[in-house]
Amino acid sequence: MKFRQTPLPGVLVVEPDVHGDDRGFFLETYHRDKYTDGGIDDTFVQDNHSRSVARTLRGLHAQRTRPQGKLVRAVRGRILDVAVDIRVGSPTFAQWYGEELSEDNHWQLWVPPGYAHGFFVLSDTAEVEYKCTDVYLPDDEITIRWDDPEIGIDWRLGGAEPVLSRRDAEAPSLGDWKDRLPVYPEAAARPS
Repeated sequence: MKFRQTPLPGVLVVEPDVHGDDRGFFLETYHRDKYTDGGIDDTFVQDNHSRSVARTLRGLHAQRTRPQGKLVRAVRGRILDVAVDIRVGSPTFAQWYGEELSEDNHWQLWVPPGYAHGFFVLSDTAEVEYKCTDVYLPDDEITIRWDDPEIGIDWRLGGAEPVLSRRDAEAPSLGDWKDRLPVYPEAAARPS
C-alpha cells in the first residue's frame, strides 16, 4: 500500500495493493495500523455511499465547528475528487488539489478536517463511498460555490454544464464564509 503526499499538507492519495486473478480482485480498503503508519491517524464514525449520473458535481462541502475528515473512493465509474484548504491562516488557504478516482485504479483521497470536499462525475454514473471522522451535522455545514474564482478549480468539464443540486448552485463564495471558517492551528496560536 502506498500513501502519496499531494501539494496540500495532509491531503494524501492512497494507492492500495490490488491482488487480481481470473476470479477477480481483492484489496484492503482500510486497515487501521497501515493507515496510521501512512499518515491517516483518525477515527472514523460514519460511512456514506452516493450514486450520481454523468456530469454531476457535488460540493464544495465542509463543516465549520466539527470539521470532517473524509477518506473517499469511487467503487463504480470515475470521478475527479477535489480537496480545498479552507483553514484561515494556512499557507495554502484557498488552494485545491484534485485526483481522478475510479473503479479501475482503486485509489482513495484522504481529505483531512479543515478542507472542503467535492467531486465531479466523469463517467456515465459513479458510486462513491467515503468514511468520515465526524457525523454529518446539517446546521454546521457550509457549502462553497463550486466555480468560485478565488479557488479556480479546473473541474475538467470539457465545456459541459454540471448537474448541480439547488444548494450547490446557490452556494456563496469562499469569501462570504471567511469569518466563520476553521482556523489553521498555527494561526490560532499566534498573538494578535
